[in-house]
Amino acid sequence: MKKRILIGRQDIADFPELNLYELPVKIDSGAYTSSLHCHNISEFVENEVKKIKCNFLDPEHSNYHEKEFIFEAFKKRKVKSSNGIVETRYSIITKIKLFNQFYPIELTLTERANMRFSVLLGRKFLSKKFIINTAIKNLSFKNKLLTLPK
Repeated sequence: MKKRILIGRQDIADFPELNLYELPVKIDSGAYTSSLHCHNISEFVENEVKKIKCNFLDPEHSNYHEKEFIFEAFKKRKVKSSNGIVETRYSIITKIKLFNQFYPIELTLTERANMRFSVLLGRKFLSKKFIINTAIKNLSFKNKLLTLPK
């Protein structure tokens, strides 16, 4: 059995393929899918290729707030929200960096008004990789700071 990494209730992660760094993420074992908070999500065709675009929402990060993303590789999937309503969301595959390791992650794109965290990490991503201790936080980020060259 592969050794699992201890993670807290929240952390700070990098998404290098999206050019997003040091984003607070909420560890949400109650959610199945992971999600990225954005708005103005729309599908369009460019040069006969279907694409989606959206704007990232994170007022705490002025460098990233309202940043536009365009994705050619995406899926539509049905997701049941915490209130029990099933909705269709777009999802993308990218990489997340936690504990100085890169992991593939599927993120659904959703607008979640008044949410404190712009990224939620759900069970589909967390299972078989991490053990959650809700009494602690930012273990990956602290590990990153400890391993920076001096």
